[in-house]
Amino acid sequence: MTLSPSDKALVPFVSVDNMMKLVHHIGVEPMLRGLADYIEADFRRWELFDKTPRIASHSAEGVIELMPTSDGEVYGFKYVNGHPKNTREGLQTVTAFGLLANVGNGYPVLLSEMTVLTALRTAATSAMVAKYLAPRDADTMAMIGNGAQSEFQSLAMKAICGLKSVRLYDIDPAATEKAARNLTGMGLDVVACRSAEDSMEGAQIITTCTADKQYATILTDNMVGAGVHINAIGGDCPGKTELAPGVLHRSTIFVEYPEQTRIEGEIQQLAPDHPVTEMWQVINGTARGRTSPEEITLFDSVGFAIEDFSALRYVRDHIAGTDLYMDLDLLADPDDPRDLFGMLLRAGG
Repeated sequence: MTLSPSDKALVPFVSVDNMMKLVHHIGVEPMLRGLADYIEADFRRWELFDKTPRIASHSAEGVIELMPTSDGEVYGFKYVNGHPKNTREGLQTVTAFGLLANVGNGYPVLLSEMTVLTALRTAATSAMVAKYLAPRDADTMAMIGNGAQSEFQSLAMKAICGLKSVRLYDIDPAATEKAARNLTGMGLDVVACRSAEDSMEGAQIITTCTADKQYATILTDNMVGAGVHINAIGGDCPGKTELAPGVLHRSTIFVEYPEQTRIEGEIQQLAPDHPVTEMWQVINGTARGRTSPEEITLFDSVGFAIEDFSALRYVRDHIAGTDLYMDLDLLADPDDPRDLFGMLLRAGG
């Protein structure tokens, strides 16, 4: 006997295929701008959210994390992994999925892939922050690390900050060739560079996005001149960094959530009381961003659950009235809420 699920049993599910269709339906750059708007709006109401460092399970190969938050009305979480070795096995370094639920009754209201969505929200967050911190009229970015995130970062900076040129570098020339090929015809001047130093020539924004789970020095102190904005997004777990400590000591540092960034970000290399500024305070006007043309600003970004919450909100709003999701039979819904076993018996005929 087959029992048809009731409406209460069904949860909208956005698959990878439908997420890609949604991106093309909206347009890559309009979606990046829209995600940035949602993230910025949630940063403005930052104090309403539950906040906790993500719950991480570390191994020698990588990390698996849960990232929960709630604004009191809607609860959200993301499952995400980070395994740098995966690319050698033909697997993604990062995979993810996420969920929104109604706080009032605990019922899920959206389940979604978040591998593609995380790439989009990470880039949208970077560009939203650069809008506040980058030098005025910045139009050239060094993109160091040309893996899965590099094209998203470049297009977000173009869509939100007016970027005109991106200078690509990766220790693997094939990664740079891939990124340059994918960005062809996207309205950016794309330059493939032979070294990290070369990539920074004329760049007012420097984005580092490398994957090795180790203390690394992608930017040495002598590579960074005055007046740039550094967008450091590769370091995102204990023992994984990209910047020399000297760069940090010369920079004004901005973070998402200090309690998490001090564990996982570049600032894990500094004293626990080293001063940082939370970006939500810059956005709502209670803290200052860039204060001079010569200042080095650093966004020590590790990703935070509120950004994922914003991205899931955006998706939920924009799939409404479309066929870009499927109803997933996820929740048991017996005729009598107390008779779950009876429903199971009836299903067997």
